[in-house]
Amino acid sequence: MIADDLWAKLLWAGLNLDPGDLPAGPGAHPVDMVRAVTLTWLFAGQRSDEIARLRVGCIRWQHDQPAVGDDPQQTDSSVCLLDIPTHKTGTAFTKPVDPLLGRAIEAWQPLHPAQPPMLDRKTGEKVHFLFAVRAGRISKNYINDTIIPALCRKADIPAADVRGPITSHRARSTIATQLYNAKEPMTLFELQAWLGHRSPESTQHYARITPNTLAKAYNDAGYFARNVRTIEVLVDRDAATSGAAAAGEPWQHYDLGHGFCSYTFFEQCPHRVACARCDFYIPKESSKSQLLQAKSNLQRMLVSIPLTDDEQAAVEDDQAALEQLLQRLADVPTPAGTTPRQLTATPLPIVAVNHGRPART
Repeated sequence: MIADDLWAKLLWAGLNLDPGDLPAGPGAHPVDMVRAVTLTWLFAGQRSDEIARLRVGCIRWQHDQPAVGDDPQQTDSSVCLLDIPTHKTGTAFTKPVDPLLGRAIEAWQPLHPAQPPMLDRKTGEKVHFLFAVRAGRISKNYINDTIIPALCRKADIPAADVRGPITSHRARSTIATQLYNAKEPMTLFELQAWLGHRSPESTQHYARITPNTLAKAYNDAGYFARNVRTIEVLVDRDAATSGAAAAGEPWQHYDLGHGFCSYTFFEQCPHRVACARCDFYIPKESSKSQLLQAKSNLQRMLVSIPLTDDEQAAVEDDQAALEQLLQRLADVPTPAGTTPRQLTATPLPIVAVNHGRPART
């Protein structure tokens, strides 16, 4: 594709093309026709051969609302449709284009001199070509040889960039890439239909993801945030300043949603979020938790902790995620040394005999 800054200058040059920007002489083409060819190249996204083979009457207007005044092109909802002839990869089709292009072609068509129909070598038909004068249509090299050099001179840019010469076909890739990376982008299949490709694989060669779009997608994917989450930690400043922390009194408590963990090496604990109610765990419904949160000299801070998606869901009080973690870690020892299965095990009932009948005690 052509770099965005160069393409913007080429667009400006094409929209402001003057007779003085074009070659003069006996064989020069009419200015209105050259403007129409130029805007077709800048807006239609078609191959140079297809542009040269466009036919008279290729522009149509579709209106969703009544026309304003006498001009059917001045409706607020007018859609300009361009008929593309049979081409390299498919049959004839119709595509929407900018109304600016439609108006340029409409301005040229009344000035189009009457000429005999000419042979379309692609289809074998005798047709009236749109861009034709003096019984001859423009060649497929006309854009490369005449239009692009004139636009580059007017825009004061070189006729080549880091990827090589600016050619007519590179406009097709540039327009496709911009449509694919727009704020409201066209899908790959919509772009395939707009370009007239037979398969999406062909479209992928034209539509490239720009670095800006890729950067936005990377940020939205949240790679860092997916692996490193922030959870709240309560720091008991009373325990720290009084020296109780040095004596073994807990001074930091990780908020797990369903309770607090006072284990100093919380990040290394395999049970982190799926706490198995070991000695370091304080349920939020307990009186100890309520006393902790009621302390006046309590500092709250956010700490980044590597958490998996399942662990993050458990922090957000997803009961199903928590149960899954508990089942997976049932036989993994807690920092207190016992496993969750041992902590949650209940003693078997004792059966005694009372006058020949079993009694439960």
